[in-house]
Parts: sequence; C-alpha cells; structure tokens
Amino acid sequence: MTPGALVRERREELGWSQARLAAAAATTQAVVSRIERGVASPTVDMLLRLAQAMDSELSLRLMPR
Repeated sequence: MTPGALVRERREELGWSQARLAAAAATTQAVVSRIERGVASPTVDMLLRLAQAMDSELSLRLMPR
C-alpha cells in the first residue's frame, strides 16, 4: 500500500475532508490531494505531521527481502 493510500484510508475512517486534515497538519488541501493521488512523494516529516494530526502513529521498518 502506498503512503497516499494509507493517508486516505485513515482520513476516511475519521470522516475527515482533505481540507480538515490539511488544516490540522498545517499544510494545504492541494498537498494532501497530491499525496493521496500519488502525484507527490511525501517526506517522512510530512507523513509524521499527517499521522499526528489524525491521532495516529507512523511506523517505518526496514526488513530483509
């Protein structure tokens, strides 16, 4: 699953609009839209801000193939 799909899934679980998430994460609705559509690759910092805004935890792991 892509980062954008994860963001969209959580946002929709909360019943939030992109605008509400953007305001809570101190960014714009256009940025959230680009991330969700996979047009923009979010930084780890941006993913962390979005996760925190949605009262979620960001977890990254590197695993052997």
